[in-house]
Amino acid sequence: MGARTWVRVLAGPAAAGIVATMYGAFLWAPTEATMGDIQRIFYVHVPSAWTSMVAFLIVFIGSVGYLITKNLKWDRLALACAEIGTIFCTVVLITGPIWAKPVWGIWWTWDARLTTTLILWLLYVSYLLLRDFLEEPARRATLSAVFGIFAFVDVPIVYFSIRLWRTQHPQPVLMGGEDSGLDPQMFQVLMLSWVAFSVLFALLVMLRVRLEKSREAIQQLRRELMMG
Repeated sequence: MGARTWVRVLAGPAAAGIVATMYGAFLWAPTEATMGDIQRIFYVHVPSAWTSMVAFLIVFIGSVGYLITKNLKWDRLALACAEIGTIFCTVVLITGPIWAKPVWGIWWTWDARLTTTLILWLLYVSYLLLRDFLEEPARRATLSAVFGIFAFVDVPIVYFSIRLWRTQHPQPVLMGGEDSGLDPQMFQVLMLSWVAFSVLFALLVMLRVRLEKSREAIQQLRRELMMG
């Protein structure tokens, strides 16, 4: 199937998944005993963080792919994932303080998880700004690929930060040790949310790649008209 067909195939499930996630998060999942209803933001905050990390992993893969092949399809993929990943990371940085204020009594604290996540966001915003400053396609793609590989170094640091350092951020609820775990209904809503966000992510990436291909075609046509 072509990209246009995949967009049509994914659009319905993405919309249905988001609606189902909102129903599960606000109406079906049980209320957390200690934090109350504010904990329901967990079903947006955590899947957004996971999705952003997947996006930045694909930026890394796309960057390596471009440096090896010099094929601009890898650069388009990296750009699309960097933009969408940055959006999901922004959601993480917005929902985190909203959750933290009632629970911790403070909007922000400079602990390891929060600080490294902010650095991650700044790195990929810088990646996007770098692309805007460079006009020549091959040079832009090459320098962006190098920066995309460098920026990914912070992703495992973010992931392992709450395991490596003592932080105010909660320990992992999945695979976090003996005391970790979720109520079965909470786990099901969390997985539903992640699947819905992943389908939405795939849909947005496909749309952004199509847009970038169209933009490149228009720029190429303009160059040809100027030269002619």
